[in-house]
Amino acid sequence: VVFAQDPLQAKSQHSKTSNVLLSGWKPSKNFNNENKANFKTIEALKKFKRIGRLKPYFKEAAGFAVFPNIAKAGLGFGGARGSGEVFEDGKVIGSTTVTQLTFGFQLGGQAFSQIIFFQNKRDLDRFTDGNFEFGASASAALITEGANAAVDYTNGVAVMTFSKGGIMYEASIGGQKFTFKGY
Repeated sequence: VVFAQDPLQAKSQHSKTSNVLLSGWKPSKNFNNENKANFKTIEALKKFKRIGRLKPYFKEAAGFAVFPNIAKAGLGFGGARGSGEVFEDGKVIGSTTVTQLTFGFQLGGQAFSQIIFFQNKRDLDRFTDGNFEFGASASAALITEGANAAVDYTNGVAVMTFSKGGIMYEASIGGQKFTFKGY
């Protein structure tokens, strides 16, 4: 609240009249509720969006999950772990974690980014319900920077991985289990 004296009345010292000026600010109702994706997620998403053949997936998919960094290592027994975020209609709706345990002939370590496209709302809901995992025979298209990748939907999902480095014999996504937490 600001009290201001009328300039015409300021000359007269006997006047006791003042004007009141009220001012306020009402933030947007989405101000505190609008979620923004993590910086690392955005960077990984930009790399995936630069791949020309993925453009139809971004246009047509009901949603997608982006994992900026999944670390994987194994020597007989192996494991992988990473976290990311889930998008629906271009907006981030929650966080997700992937865990994978493997047994078999494997040696080495690697780091990669992964994106999972959900063909329709039902497939996205199946993921966000928290009961989503890839079976032992699941595979992903491995892409490199500047390369075009083509992959078809299998059981409502299409998966692409972008290698960040490392050498590992065994590069499947079979056995990956996911958790989801909405924002």
